[in-house]
Amino acid sequence: MQRKRGAGMGASHTSDRSKTSAQAGEPPAPEALRVGFIGAGRLARALSLALQAAGVPVVGVASRSEASARALADALPACRVSDSAAVSQGCDLVFLTSPDARIADIARAVPWRAGQAVVHCSGATPVAVLRPAAEAGALIGGFHPMQAFGADAGAALASLPGCTVAIEAQPALETLLHGLARRLGCVGLSLPPGARVRYHASGGYASQHVHALVGEAVRLWQSWGATERQALDALLPLLRGTLESLARSGVAAGMPGPVSRGDAGTVRLHRQALEAVDPEMRDLYDRLCRRGVALARQAGRLDADGAAGVERELEAPPDAR
Repeated sequence: MQRKRGAGMGASHTSDRSKTSAQAGEPPAPEALRVGFIGAGRLARALSLALQAAGVPVVGVASRSEASARALADALPACRVSDSAAVSQGCDLVFLTSPDARIADIARAVPWRAGQAVVHCSGATPVAVLRPAAEAGALIGGFHPMQAFGADAGAALASLPGCTVAIEAQPALETLLHGLARRLGCVGLSLPPGARVRYHASGGYASQHVHALVGEAVRLWQSWGATERQALDALLPLLRGTLESLARSGVAAGMPGPVSRGDAGTVRLHRQALEAVDPEMRDLYDRLCRRGVALARQAGRLDADGAAGVERELEAPPDAR
């Protein structure tokens, strides 16, 4: 790949300040870092722009897609397009922002060096896949922003402040990564070993599974001839209100709906209507209602008699009249 014109990216160009900190056993100041990215997708673009805006220089990017790498580099004044080996050689901190399935291969293929940090941004991939870098003397870790990044670079960048960043790393690197998270306006979360996949699965419930649930609601609107747009125009204000209630009251105390008030009659009508549309949709509704009963009991909003009434309805064969 071609490079932007300018100084090379060799390891000898690492700043004196960064070297001094590393020799002292302390993480370098963020503004003294030379940061590189291997992978140039949506997360890389949002994270690199945020780092640059926070005064942390991003100097190199490598990607299988030259067009993606060039688009990222063109948005950053000091960044050059190169190959993975050159990014590794010229950077103090390298973020692996490639697809999850490629992280282990990149970790094995790239010639890492002692004194640098190598961090992947996958939510579920174990940090241990970076062991080849650790064997070369690098510090390894994970840095995963719990946020969905869309195709709009500006919107992705705006969504970063305030989000939680899961950090898993050796102590010196962990300190540095928490400092970077604070610079980005994010909340750093130290993940204990072994918790990574559970953490990532929790994000699925709050993100992709919400899409699946709203998809079911849209199907019900379409069953009487309404469009997806009409359904979303009606449902999104409800969803926003639900999120506000969650923020104010918590998970259990703020839960609305017939289950939370022990309205077994409405649950019966819902089940009948859903069975007529799709028995699998009714089955999903039953499973969610059972979880809802437990939440309502936890909040003290549903007594034993009310819970038993809802559970009896959920156990009864659905009447699809």
